[in-house]
Amino acid sequence: MKIKKTAKKIWNFLVHDESLASFIADAIIIILLGRFVIYPILGLAFGTAFPVVAVVSSSMDHESLDFDAWWAENSEEYEEFEITKLEFESFYRKNGFNKGDIFVAKGVPFEELQVGDIAIYRIAEQRDPIIHRIVLIEEDTIQTKGDANPIQLHFEKSISEEQIQGKAIARIPYLGWLKVLLVETINLFR
Repeated sequence: MKIKKTAKKIWNFLVHDESLASFIADAIIIILLGRFVIYPILGLAFGTAFPVVAVVSSSMDHESLDFDAWWAENSEEYEEFEITKLEFESFYRKNGFNKGDIFVAKGVPFEELQVGDIAIYRIAEQRDPIIHRIVLIEEDTIQTKGDANPIQLHFEKSISEEQIQGKAIARIPYLGWLKVLLVETINLFR
């Protein structure tokens, strides 16, 4: 009887109480459930350790340019990889994406990756995964490039199969801003 009474008090506090303490408790429970229950289940379902990834940089932002204007400014960088305008127009997210977007990712075998896919991969010097476009596939590595970066970064030139966490399959705009703000706040204190 005492357990039932205590459970009812907890339920009322979490669900019906409108206090700041109840709000904070609810937020903590939601975060913990998301991180330790929902995220791992999504990881199993999508075959990747990173089933949902927030974009924390502007390296793929086309700055609201329409595709033709963006291509006119950036075509040389992709033509070096023998990527034509017509080919690029068929790529997933040909108009890039923005800081604060979230991507749902799917784990795929290395041999299924294609030029133009948005790859999610890890590098040793960074905690968060990188989300860039594949521009070249070699025998056992890929190369990527951030659409907004003027040049290919050093770590993009040889990405091994072990580094690849998956490829982006769906975009949810703006939902990642909570993580962006959190990361930027943490970085201020480092």
